[in-house]
Amino acid sequence: MSTISSILHSGYHHPVQRTWQCQPSLTKTGLIYPIFVSDIDHAKEAISSLPGQYRWGVRRLQELLDPLVAKGLASVMIFGVPTNGNKDAVGTLADHPEGPVIQAIQFLRQKYPDLHVSCDVCLCAYTVHGHCGILHDDGTLNNHQSTARLTEVALNYARAGAHMVAPSDMMDGRIGAIKQGLLDEGFAHRVFLMSYSAKFASAFYGPFREAAQSSPTFGDRKCYQLPPGARGLARRAILRDMQEGADAIMVKPGMPYLDIVRDAKELCPDRPIAIYQVSGEFAMLYHAGEQGVMDLKTSVLESLACFQRAGATVVITYFTPELLDWMEH
Repeated sequence: MSTISSILHSGYHHPVQRTWQCQPSLTKTGLIYPIFVSDIDHAKEAISSLPGQYRWGVRRLQELLDPLVAKGLASVMIFGVPTNGNKDAVGTLADHPEGPVIQAIQFLRQKYPDLHVSCDVCLCAYTVHGHCGILHDDGTLNNHQSTARLTEVALNYARAGAHMVAPSDMMDGRIGAIKQGLLDEGFAHRVFLMSYSAKFASAFYGPFREAAQSSPTFGDRKCYQLPPGARGLARRAILRDMQEGADAIMVKPGMPYLDIVRDAKELCPDRPIAIYQVSGEFAMLYHAGEQGVMDLKTSVLESLACFQRAGATVVITYFTPELLDWMEH
């Protein structure tokens, strides 16, 4: 009988994941491109605060991905964006069979058999209140119900064919619950579990919230995302998620938290360490380049070198299309 601590196969089931385990430097397989998938099939909606990024309908994903896959795109992360107004208290749309994420997983697995397909697991874009879990009547988080619902969502993404699930909600105990669910359902040895372990309550997420239409309707997320100065809490969260069975640890945001990336590498030397260069970081670099404040290519490549120096082996970035070209040359 397998236990959570004995499961290693999920960490290298897919060829892309195998490169995360052993590559000495960042290559194209170490990049993950975040894509926003709308529930409007033919959508291509510009995101004003994320220049060059769009909300894509499933039927237009081929338009986006064909040229990128030809250039060596190896991995994407799906963020669903429901637009029909049917949000509810438990995030039913997150894993609805006709919803954007399930439809996108199935399309990508069929169209691009070698592409590594990963999914963000959270409820904020799908709940009427915009928080990352299920709430008590007084507006506080119901951690138990939230974890159960997030586990359900992760399992449905696995059933649809996702190679990796990445819970970003920051609920206590959700990594252990999801890992146990994957084990019970027979997915634990082939679905990679990446934890947003050190996710901070950051000002750098603003453009993303426009893109995913996921801003909370009241309050903020400071009770479950980490305080920016809380290095000790971040270390505890990293260790907890490692012990609960995460195949990789993520730090988010990126550039302001390189000390936490180094901590993650030292605490988890035998696991891939991921870093999310978030929407605010992307926007800062993009607009600085547009205004001639600094050269865009040079500054982006420098940021990646710093991520790698701190210990990251996987980088989630909106600059992936440009990097595929720059790495080629």
